[in-house]
Amino acid sequence: MCLMYRNCIAGEWVDSLSAVRFSSYNPANGELIGEAPMCGPEDAARAVEGAVKAFERWRRVPAPKRGEILFQIAQELVAEKERLARLMTREMGKVLPEARGDVQEAIDMAFYMAGEGRRLFGYTSPVELPDKFGMAVRDPVGVVAAITPWNFPIAIPGWKILPALIAGNAVVFKPASDTAILGIELVRLFEEAGLPAGVLSVITGPGDTVGEALISHPAVRVVTFTGSTEAGRRVSALVAPGLKKVSLELGGKNAITVMDDADLDLALDGVIWSAFGTSGQRCTACSRLIVQRGIHRELVDRLAKRTEALRLGDGLLETTDVGPVINRRSLERIHHYVQIGCAEGAVLRSGGRIATEGALAEGNFYVPTLLDQVKPGMRVAQEEIFGPVLSIIEVADLDEAIAVNNATEYGLSSSIYTGDVNAAFTAMRELTTGIVYINAGTIGAEIHFPFGGTRGTGNGHREAGQAAIDTFTEWKSIYVDFSGRLQRAQIDTDTILSKL
Repeated sequence: MCLMYRNCIAGEWVDSLSAVRFSSYNPANGELIGEAPMCGPEDAARAVEGAVKAFERWRRVPAPKRGEILFQIAQELVAEKERLARLMTREMGKVLPEARGDVQEAIDMAFYMAGEGRRLFGYTSPVELPDKFGMAVRDPVGVVAAITPWNFPIAIPGWKILPALIAGNAVVFKPASDTAILGIELVRLFEEAGLPAGVLSVITGPGDTVGEALISHPAVRVVTFTGSTEAGRRVSALVAPGLKKVSLELGGKNAITVMDDADLDLALDGVIWSAFGTSGQRCTACSRLIVQRGIHRELVDRLAKRTEALRLGDGLLETTDVGPVINRRSLERIHHYVQIGCAEGAVLRSGGRIATEGALAEGNFYVPTLLDQVKPGMRVAQEEIFGPVLSIIEVADLDEAIAVNNATEYGLSSSIYTGDVNAAFTAMRELTTGIVYINAGTIGAEIHFPFGGTRGTGNGHREAGQAAIDTFTEWKSIYVDFSGRLQRAQIDTDTILSKL
């Protein structure tokens, strides 16, 4: 039975004005998950107008009370964790343990941001003149447009929506079309937890129509977007005329470096998990393996055996290690990159093909792939593939490894495996990425630390942790003069001592 979903716009569950729908399918087997409204610019405008009205009420709710509602949202997420995880595996494809982890990230963020309702710290500071007081406080910005990708369909919306709400903003949320049903279910859960009507709306449909209409609406004051670097540039250009705040979390070309003195068993575990977890469809996935020359052959031989043993299949099956990629377009794009790599001179050590055996032929499965003897300037070493493909680059020493790691358009996550504490601290200083791991893979960020990257990975903002609050607030400096006379800052300060 096909489930017909509606959007939540200005506190009401409605169809799009066009009444047109689109379908969401299971990438593992083509199963129809449900149908969602195909929204357009008029629907986006309705959602924003409703959010403007809701914002005026929500911003006046005391922040600790907003925190209590977020705590209830966290409790609802806990109660619905297994149902959401199973739906995620069906709609997005990631294996069930990873889907549970995706939901858990939103749970963690909800509890964390609930606590921020009793902080939202500003600060006081001594001022220059007598009988005068100064402080800086945070104000909500207004209506937030949150546009999220399909690869973390619960976690990433949580990273964006929850800090926006605790700061007192209203949010219009547009999930990726490939995971539209999960986005709708998430908003339903927020409503059931007691979030007031209109504070959070969800609209579904294409980014180039409803998404662009949403972020271009003059009443939207903050845009938070996760997606490709190319799409991020488009978002930035669209919002620039309105001088809106925009937070961009974009692509990655992350690398794990393995030095000669590394624990190879530990490194292999980290590489397999980072390269092929979520079928390589993470912005923090390891796409490059930088290996010191002395252990290159041993590491690659062992890695090939581990890679060839990975089992593809439906993520709901306990026997599955690697699930499908999100859709046929991604499948073909991944295979095209492997062909490019081989044409450039890389050596195919494992995989390199679309899986067509048995039930795998019904879904979008790509065999985990190793490309050896990759040179740093090759396209497969520079461009984001977003699939289960790992490019292996041999280097002579730590200096060359760091140079290769940093020589890409992106700067999200990096990792080094070494037993040398001096090498580890050198890497911590020299790796120019927003996240650095020592003796761990490139994935595994926690919600209480800032998340984001450098260069083409974003525009300097950070998600998660207290840093997330900066995106969704404006600083307001307040001065209280109780002297009863005119005091001229920077002018009268020279005469203060003479009057004492």
